Amino acid sequence: MEQKNAMNKNVRPAAATAAPKEDAKGGSAFAAIVIPLALIVSIIIYEFVFGNGANFQGGNNENHPLEGNYLGIVYKGGFIVPILLTLFLLVITFSIERYLTIGKARGTKSIESFVRSIRQKLNVNDITGALAVCDQQKGSVANVVKAGLLKYQEMSRERGMDKDQKILSIQKEIEESTALELPMLEKNLVIISTIASIATLVGLLGTVAGMIKAFSALAQAGNPDATALANGISEALINTALGILGSALAIIAYNYFTSKIDELTYSIDEAGFSIIQTFAAQHGEKETYTA
Repeated sequence: MEQKNAMNKNVRPAAATAAPKEDAKGGSAFAAIVIPLALIVSIIIYEFVFGNGANFQGGNNENHPLEGNYLGIVYKGGFIVPILLTLFLLVITFSIERYLTIGKARGTKSIESFVRSIRQKLNVNDITGALAVCDQQKGSVANVVKAGLLKYQEMSRERGMDKDQKILSIQKEIEESTALELPMLEKNLVIISTIASIATLVGLLGTVAGMIKAFSALAQAGNPDATALANGISEALINTALGILGSALAIIAYNYFTSKIDELTYSIDEAGFSIIQTFAAQHGEKETYTA
């Protein structure tokens, strides 16, 4: 059990600090393109879809929305709406991107059946068969396991090292392979987590702006401007709703993807421990390794 825990502690920090520079630049470039593009698309949707005169009384977006016309109602949310719509589009875009990336890392078959197949091959010391399973599976997890298996074969032929050194060499190979394969799975998740935090705050900013407009209408001398009052309250409520919706979606996406990444990491830990345990059992004298 101590051997397995040591692997868990060592693998994760390495994975968090050793992302390839090329992949990091690629992820940054993607975000740099998507963010301004989402803002432009949001402004266009706000002005020409939500603000279309057909959604309002008299064909003028300065008037009240037609009864039951939700596009016109959202337009009345004011200038904060395009910002909230941008955050919403970013969550959708990066969620799709993360889903595809994590799906590719998982490989062609379910990760549970892959790990089970690897353990079955290791139980009969069929390293060649385990390598074939990795080639069929593909993906980041299979790449890490394959690297460990290749090091297993190398250490099996090594005669100049003792058993502990061989085990440490296999463990180090698995850790280094993990550091190269898995860090990019968390790329752009920071953007989703940031949106989860700020979407509600941006919505509240729109709420404050709408309430200021509403109370300004009430403060006018004589009869209050009913239209300005209604628009201010509408702006406040719409921004609150959009902010909560965007934040809730981002939280769900972030928690979903982090759970999937944890699942992949645990699978690597499990397969890696099986490799080390099998090597210790097959090449050890009297030393035992138990889970």
